[in-house]
Amino acid sequence: MKKLIVFFLACLNFACDTEINPTLNPAAEVMVVDAWLNDKNETQKIFLTISQPYFDQSLPEKVEDANVSVIDLSSGETITFIETDAYYAWEPGDEGFLEVGHQYQLRIEVEGVTYSANARLGPVPEVDSVQFTYNPKDINFKEPYFTAEFLANDIPGQGDAYWIKAWKNGVYLSKPSEINIAYDAGFSSNQTMDGVLFNQIIRKDFVNPWDKNPDNENVLLPPYVVGDSLYLEIHSIDPMAFEFLSGVILQTNRPGGFSELFATPLANVISNIHTVSGESPTRVQGFFNVSAVTSGGGELTAAIAEAAMNPDGN
Repeated sequence: MKKLIVFFLACLNFACDTEINPTLNPAAEVMVVDAWLNDKNETQKIFLTISQPYFDQSLPEKVEDANVSVIDLSSGETITFIETDAYYAWEPGDEGFLEVGHQYQLRIEVEGVTYSANARLGPVPEVDSVQFTYNPKDINFKEPYFTAEFLANDIPGQGDAYWIKAWKNGVYLSKPSEINIAYDAGFSSNQTMDGVLFNQIIRKDFVNPWDKNPDNENVLLPPYVVGDSLYLEIHSIDPMAFEFLSGVILQTNRPGGFSELFATPLANVISNIHTVSGESPTRVQGFFNVSAVTSGGGELTAAIAEAAMNPDGN
């Protein structure tokens, strides 16, 4: 019996170390639209690319010679995006374009086919402040540590959605697990959290990088130390964009390993891009959104750290 167990374990170990190279059938090409615009005074970019095979590590090929424009359906104004080597661009200058409450339409014409998508520019709250908190050591940290938190209230009136983006020391927190979205002040339209302070997980947990200590993976690195800074932006997003980003989180924030055997299969997320005229030779995926943006930030100085460690001044 013992020999059978040893033989079984040896076979299992061999199976775990076997590398396979699956051959996949060629997938149909898909045109991908990446059109996330905002009201910041910076170059607005729309990326049109063609999908590549799953294991292809090259950069996606740009769709060339397209006519790309965005129409303000509330005012009738149209802006035209100019083709560059990597994307289609518009320079807002001092004139601006986006107005809160207006509806906007993206139109793309390429090879006789017209694609379209609509989005509404919602309101966005101001960032009240950024605070740092002193925490005693615990199971995840060998030493006491500091965490950051931003304070902001949802705009009164149900149906607002936001994407909160954070940068630590100028580096964007870009992991799938760090995508931070809110519906009103909560996590979904099923929650009634309107016009109040954002949920603590939204305003705190997602703006702190929870990185493993390379010297000991059983503990985490301190999210912030003296001299570190946090900068964040709140982007208003269309409610459908909230659903899109929820799908992105589901598809990308995956544990990997053995648990993937029981995970939800990978699938395309929703898209608001539609073919409105002509016959498209390819399917189209992607998303169009317009955002109003507010920002705030702070630095963990020695004085702030000292005050956090001694809130009573002792």
